[in-house]
Amino acid sequence: MDLFHTLTELIDMRSFSNLWYWIALAVVWSSASHWILGVPFDMVYRSRKQGGQPMDDLEAIVRVNVNRMMYITEMSGHWVLGVSCFVLAMLGMLGFVYSVEFAQAVFLLAFPMAFVGLINWAAARRINRDGLEGEALARQLSLTRLFVQLVGMLAIFVTALWGMYQNLQIGFLG
Repeated sequence: MDLFHTLTELIDMRSFSNLWYWIALAVVWSSASHWILGVPFDMVYRSRKQGGQPMDDLEAIVRVNVNRMMYITEMSGHWVLGVSCFVLAMLGMLGFVYSVEFAQAVFLLAFPMAFVGLINWAAARRINRDGLEGEALARQLSLTRLFVQLVGMLAIFVTALWGMYQNLQIGFLG
């Protein structure tokens, strides 16, 4: 018996029964709800509480990130959308038509993150269009975070249900 065979017997390599997948899922959604438009949410909280320099810093960072997002959208938005849709369709087909569990796991991470990207893009567009500053900017970032958290809760729920279904269907002995 070689080392690789021993390790694969001890460690389940399937996605939904692997602890590392669930840790990655938690990290992805924790990061997505903490970083809104590339700004850490504690900065939004601190700027609302203290005002002054923290609010100026928040406005500067949001302006940089919004301008960057709008530039990318104008220059290559169609390509990004096309490639994203292709990759998601490929993962969906591989995962749910051809029953590739790894593709299912990646799809259940990537598909909701596409909605997070759309939510962030819509918020950036509104901030850019309306020229939001101060408390209105902090309120928009808080609302964006709420929508991201709602998508995250739904995604984690669906992923957990699908993962439990897969584990029950395959069985715990493989």
